[in-house]
Amino acid sequence: MIRHRQLLFWVFLVVLGACLIWRLPINGWGSLIWFTGSVALFVIRHPHQTKTQDMVTAQRFNAGTEQLLLILVTLGMQVIPGVHLVTGLLEFADHAGGTVAPAIGFFALLTGLWLFWRSHVDLGRNWSVTLELRQYHGLITKGVYTHIRHPMYTAIFLISTAQLLLIANWIAGPAALIAFSLMCIFRIPQEERMMKEQFGDRYQQYMDRTRRFFPKVY
Repeated sequence: MIRHRQLLFWVFLVVLGACLIWRLPINGWGSLIWFTGSVALFVIRHPHQTKTQDMVTAQRFNAGTEQLLLILVTLGMQVIPGVHLVTGLLEFADHAGGTVAPAIGFFALLTGLWLFWRSHVDLGRNWSVTLELRQYHGLITKGVYTHIRHPMYTAIFLISTAQLLLIANWIAGPAALIAFSLMCIFRIPQEERMMKEQFGDRYQQYMDRTRRFFPKVY
């Protein structure tokens, strides 16, 4: 069953890619860069998701709210831009994107994808898509987590900003940035509270010497 789902998913990506190539004169090259980035996100995350499937969840927080937030982010990062680029449903909100914005978006996407990959590698089996603590959960303060508490969120902010710059549409472009910003507003304070309860002074000391999204400038 899992293999069948994976096959259907890859068939869907091929069809979506073909549609975007067909509509390339309308959407511009930014659409293909956005699509490539979306595929890269899946390729980066999938092996880590597979490795953590057997991990036992010790404690889960706000399961219902988490599911709603994840749906919102999926709509903003994948569904809304995908539907627009394939069907032109939101073309009434198109604008002239120019040539500079997609170029900046391309580099923002590359930076975000690298940070997204590195964050997964450094977290290892401690990673989870929802707000939860795994059995034998550890406090990671190495790699990109040395100076940034939430580098994966920084990565997704960069990727969402890239979408804004790559898709010249006032709705589909900023959809990911708006959705992910709402997720962070609700999730990050709870996540940091959860970590303080789990790790106590160790996490408080970690918070004191780091910033949420960017390294401290001394």
